Amino acid sequence: MTTTELFLIAMALIFGVPYLIWRVGRTEYFAPLVVVQIVTGILLGPGVLGAVFPEYYAFVFPPPVIQALNGIAWWAVMAFVWTAGLELDLGEAWTQRRESGLVAGLALGVPLLAGAAAGIALLAWGDGWLGVQGTHWQFVLGVGMACAVTALPILILFMVKLDILRTPLGQRVLRYASLDDIAIWAVLALILIDFERIGRQCVFLLAFVPVAIGFRALMRRVPEIDRWYIALIWLALCGLGADWAGLHYMVGAFLAGVVTDRQWFDEGRLELLRQHLLLLVMPVFFLSTGLRTTWDVGGVAVFGAAALLLVASVAGKLAGVHLAGRLLRWPPGEASVIGWLLQTKALIMIIFANVLLDKALISNATFTALLLMAVGSTMLTIPQVNPKLRALRHGATGTGDAVPARTAPARRASARRA
Repeated sequence: MTTTELFLIAMALIFGVPYLIWRVGRTEYFAPLVVVQIVTGILLGPGVLGAVFPEYYAFVFPPPVIQALNGIAWWAVMAFVWTAGLELDLGEAWTQRRESGLVAGLALGVPLLAGAAAGIALLAWGDGWLGVQGTHWQFVLGVGMACAVTALPILILFMVKLDILRTPLGQRVLRYASLDDIAIWAVLALILIDFERIGRQCVFLLAFVPVAIGFRALMRRVPEIDRWYIALIWLALCGLGADWAGLHYMVGAFLAGVVTDRQWFDEGRLELLRQHLLLLVMPVFFLSTGLRTTWDVGGVAVFGAAALLLVASVAGKLAGVHLAGRLLRWPPGEASVIGWLLQTKALIMIIFANVLLDKALISNATFTALLLMAVGSTMLTIPQVNPKLRALRHGATGTGDAVPARTAPARRASARRA
């Protein structure tokens, strides 16, 4: 068969298998389609079906097909990270800086420490976890931050599903997650500092500021139809510059989004873009991620490491948010809802782990354990939040930050957005 035919077979598997599992299995409550796509990518990769049926894997995923899929995945994830950067509302975060800083700091710092402790435990456990180019501090900090990550794009999708995105509570959660997003990418840039290429990195960061100012001035002067094209060119150039400097193209994609104002674009079109990315191209990224999963240090060890990381991630996030809620005197139950929402991992953590793997700071086994942790934490979110949110709604009357049940027209509008 030709490469084109094999590529189309791969695309049919990418879109068909997870959809059938999601629709026939009715997994939406505990495993939204995004999670099913990630799990399917793992199953279709060399670690599971590829190990059982190596002839299948060699036939469907020869190097030219994988190369083509990787190209789509790179652009897909860059565009998705760019939309995550657009969601940052630094003005509102500054207005509420005391509350936002305290909650975001504890929600990030406590699971970071717990995850770093888990990383130290993995290094003490045995060989096979550290990447060939990684140092111990990069590994520990990288694993710790992976446990602290909140997946802002998936969090938005979940809050739309729960019908709380536009409520005061939803906007607060979005603000906390946005501040943590800045810290996540800042720490990633620190981890990726390459002293052999420090000159390039300084040139990129110094040049980025004036160029970004010029970009913003240009965007204010052109109509919206031109802004979309200019923004995509800007995205590609920022990714190129960051990768050339050794910071990885996804750091550049996030920076491209941070300096781009969401208000420059029609909100409905921006939401459609995010949905179209999830529908058309992000499944390719999920599969390409699954193709990188291996069990080099043994399946039991990888699952044990994933369980350790999951406990560190969830317990750390909940502990940090509950501490913030106690200091700020939140109503009973609010910290649990916010804590479970903020521990959503999925996309951003997988992207983060992909960068660490690309730079050989972690091994394939560590990447697989992190991927399993991300899937597990994300699958826990909706089942945990739903009953807690109902209890909060019943007890929120008169608190000033209620999460009211929506009216029928509002529910229909939310459904259209979703």
